[in-house]
Amino acid sequence: MAVCRSCCFSSSVQLLVGLLSLAAAVVSVTATSGIRLAIIRKPTLPDVPIFREAPAFRNGETCGGGNNNKKNNNNYINSNAPSPERENEIVDEDNSDPIHIAMTLDANYLRGTMAAVFSILQHSSCPENLVFHFLCVRYEPDVYSSIKYTFPYLNFKVYRFDASKVRGLISKSIRQALDQPLNYARIYLADIIPTDVKRVIYLDSDLVIVDDISKLWSVDLGDKVVAAPEYCQANFTTYFTDTFWSDPDLSKTFQGRNPCYFNTGVMVVDVEKWRRGGYTQKVEDWMVVQKHKRIYHLGSLPPFLLVLAGNIKPVDHRWNQHGLGGDNMEGKCRSLHPGPISLLHWSGKGKPWLRLDSRKPCTVDYLWSPYDLYRSPKHSFEE
Repeated sequence: MAVCRSCCFSSSVQLLVGLLSLAAAVVSVTATSGIRLAIIRKPTLPDVPIFREAPAFRNGETCGGGNNNKKNNNNYINSNAPSPERENEIVDEDNSDPIHIAMTLDANYLRGTMAAVFSILQHSSCPENLVFHFLCVRYEPDVYSSIKYTFPYLNFKVYRFDASKVRGLISKSIRQALDQPLNYARIYLADIIPTDVKRVIYLDSDLVIVDDISKLWSVDLGDKVVAAPEYCQANFTTYFTDTFWSDPDLSKTFQGRNPCYFNTGVMVVDVEKWRRGGYTQKVEDWMVVQKHKRIYHLGSLPPFLLVLAGNIKPVDHRWNQHGLGGDNMEGKCRSLHPGPISLLHWSGKGKPWLRLDSRKPCTVDYLWSPYDLYRSPKHSFEE
């Protein structure tokens, strides 16, 4: 029987081309790191989503060297480690001005965290000067790996928050998500991050920033411990129960202050002043009162208000267009407030990634979707 050599050759060429195409799909070459596998690693835990890799964001000529040149490769830090071992966690270079950003890290909100980080990097004039501090209740390798593979050039540390510190102080609130220990980690932020960090921006995971975060970082705190947008038009009395307002002693809490609501999901914190002033203990003291007298309904917000409302540095409202997730009960759609916007915040029950996936999005959710790095599980490789 005659054999068609040209057919065999043609088939071999097609097979070789196919194999080369497959290899090209999973290997990327960059000038800075040489050949690096760009496979999207599938997590072993079913609840951890898969993300595509973000591009590398580099500093401009006016930014200095950035922190990535000297960052410590050991990104996981046990917050209970002795202080002498923690002094070298963050290396600040002489020619750069690092901006420290703290966020919580949880598998349930990881998609939001990734979008938030991506938005911050994309709009930063000096992205290599950003240092991220992630707080988690337990070390989850899949979550850690997701950050590493999604943002290979990101300068970050992960710290374990000891949930036992707050578990006995948490009172049941109107929404279960508000009762999670990690929601209270911001109270202990100054005790967790390195002592050489003097200032930090705390951000929730359900937001995106559409402006240069250095503008928020540069706010003049003066003698204040916290800076945040204030909303004095809000009915402040509704954040506390009748038990609080009817108590002759408790109702005097705000005497001498002009208390206004502020959202604790976006704060610039002078952690040095926080430590010196013992503010962690002050917030905890109110949580103890709450356990006995039920003086508020919401989770970690009211004790912050009790300690700090009327005594913070006001920031322009553009830095927290909050409430886009609707209320805490139904999460109905809301429109944007008038005025310029630097930060969009889906505080409330409704989260943009959940509403988009359910195909019942609100109009404002389409402002979040450009920063969504999520890839559905059916994709195994980067396009």
